[in-house]
Amino acid sequence: MKVILKQDVQDIGKAGQIIEVKGGYGRNYLIPRNLAIAATTANVRAINEIEKQNLIRERKQRNEAEKLKDTMEQLSLTIEVLVGEEDKIFGSVTSQNVAELLAKENITIDKRNINLEDPIKSLGVYTIPVKIEKDIVANVKVWVIRKA
Repeated sequence: MKVILKQDVQDIGKAGQIIEVKGGYGRNYLIPRNLAIAATTANVRAINEIEKQNLIRERKQRNEAEKLKDTMEQLSLTIEVLVGEEDKIFGSVTSQNVAELLAKENITIDKRNINLEDPIKSLGVYTIPVKIEKDIVANVKVWVIRKA
């Protein structure tokens, strides 16, 4: 019996795969537990259409992420901080501060996607990697300057 897996099944296959299983296993285990559907021509066509739609959606999201990356890399953000002796900052500049600066530029990024290894504690220019998609990372330039 041929079935199309709806979910990943250990030792059998991944979601979307068409696999051959014994009739009883398919009818009595996979289909009743909603793990698979019978691989009829209509179901195969429907699964192929869903995969096409998912591929189109992924391409569109990737293109939007690439545009956002280009926009973010053109930015030069500036944050003014209070400074003590030897240009030491009172407090520090964190990923939350960078997220707020990006929000002022109408770019919404979750602070967890800003890969700031350690909080910034001195004046200067920093290049901070910001994760947009799983493999798209924008490098944002942040200027930390003394508050006048």
